[in-house]
Amino acid sequence: MAQHGHHVASSQKALMLEMKSLQDEPVEGFKITLVDESDMYNWEVAIFGPPNTHYEGGYFKNGDVCISILHPPVDDPQSGELPSERWNPTQNVRTILLSVISLLNEPNTFSPANVDASVMYRKWRDSKGKDREYIEIIRKQVLATKADAERDGVKVPITLDEYCVRTQVPPTDDGSNLLYDDYYDDEDLEDDDEDDDEDCCYDEDDSGTEDS
Repeated sequence: MAQHGHHVASSQKALMLEMKSLQDEPVEGFKITLVDESDMYNWEVAIFGPPNTHYEGGYFKNGDVCISILHPPVDDPQSGELPSERWNPTQNVRTILLSVISLLNEPNTFSPANVDASVMYRKWRDSKGKDREYIEIIRKQVLATKADAERDGVKVPITLDEYCVRTQVPPTDDGSNLLYDDYYDDEDLEDDDEDDDEDCCYDEDDSGTEDS
């Protein structure tokens, strides 16, 4: 980067620290890169489908997610969410990534962003796997991601051992590292270190994503 440390916005400093944290302690199941090393606000995050689920073998790069912690912390009784469940300063990229994985593990059917998908999921769940529409759509989506993985030269994990290998975040250019050195503070990342115990590998024992 051509910028000097004293010209860098506080939000950019925070993102640099988060990228540094993810370089040092990656989250399993994700591939994280910067789209452009000069732009800390534009990240590319690919999600690997957890093994032993119907998402196994998937390589998901695009799309929208609807999770409470990304919503503004306002009091909206119609949403069914408490303000405490919404965005607050303790959230970071790592907690957001873990929340996305939890959506695959346990979809929230109480306030779905995609009502049709929610209905299909409940039909599959309530039929104890006999209704296959939900599962067949997921498997088609997984197969459709193979072209993306091949184009990016990515080997998608299909076993738990492979999935639990944390994909290292590629280091950014020298300019970015200089800024890390200027603003890196172990105390700032203390909370991230405490999350390491929670950031364990995926538990495949989940009735929400397996056939009964």
